[in-house]
Amino acid sequence: MQAPETLLEAVTYFSNPENAFEFFKQIRWPKGVRCPRCNSDKVTFLENAKVWKCRTPHAKQKFSAKVGTIFEDSPIGLDKWLPAMWLASNCKNGVSSYELHRALGVTQKTAWFMLQRIRLAMQDGSIDKMSGRVEADETFIGAKARNIHKGKRRAKGTGYASMTAVQGFA
Repeated sequence: MQAPETLLEAVTYFSNPENAFEFFKQIRWPKGVRCPRCNSDKVTFLENAKVWKCRTPHAKQKFSAKVGTIFEDSPIGLDKWLPAMWLASNCKNGVSSYELHRALGVTQKTAWFMLQRIRLAMQDGSIDKMSGRVEADETFIGAKARNIHKGKRRAKGTGYASMTAVQGFA
């Protein structure tokens, strides 16, 4: 399955918990499910509980797809988490907890909690922020020399020399 490209596609696709679960499973384990504790591939899926059981004897043999991720210990379903991640990573000016709360139909406190975890994961690198096609652009910030007071214009210079160049990547 190709990743959703618009918010409407993301919300529609991930509104089905089964789609969200399968999508996340493919991203987390592209080469097959492995136990997060012992890295064994000898696991059995328990359909009713939506968890796997590792056949290697050790403590905590049962695990879910959320174990070892930012979603662990969260009662919020993947059908809410995945659109939230899509919004947080695709809004170029960022997204507020109020905006997320309105878009996903969760409380503002829940939206704030989700954003804190998403931002932390983006900061520490556990979420790959740039993959696929990346666009870059540049602009100049500041006043043009002709719009600056005559006394300050001499100190700053003329043309683009008085402006600051900024590059953006999306």
